[in-house]
Amino acid sequence: MKVKFLDGHEEEFETLEGANLVGADIRNLNLKGKSLCGADLMNADLKGADLALADLTGANLRGACLRNTYLWNAELRYANLRGVEMEGADFQGADLRGAEFDAGALCQG
Repeated sequence: MKVKFLDGHEEEFETLEGANLVGADIRNLNLKGKSLCGADLMNADLKGADLALADLTGANLRGACLRNTYLWNAELRYANLRGVEMEGADFQGADLRGAEFDAGALCQG
């Protein structure tokens, strides 16, 4: 899978498990059901991506943009969600056990 990065370069990945995707531009991609276990997605832009049923167990999403991202029934156990922009993200049925996120991050105002 070819992934673009916010600095303009592209990289080819055979698997996304454990991949270094720091600063990746994953906007609006269909990653439904894909495994990104242990991937480093720090500061990545996942705006509008479909991550329904995806496995992000142990992934680092610190500072990532998850605006309007679909995370239905996604596995986010032990994921780092600190500093994540979550406005409009849909976590319905997602497994967030052990995930780290900022206090109040999942509250709606």
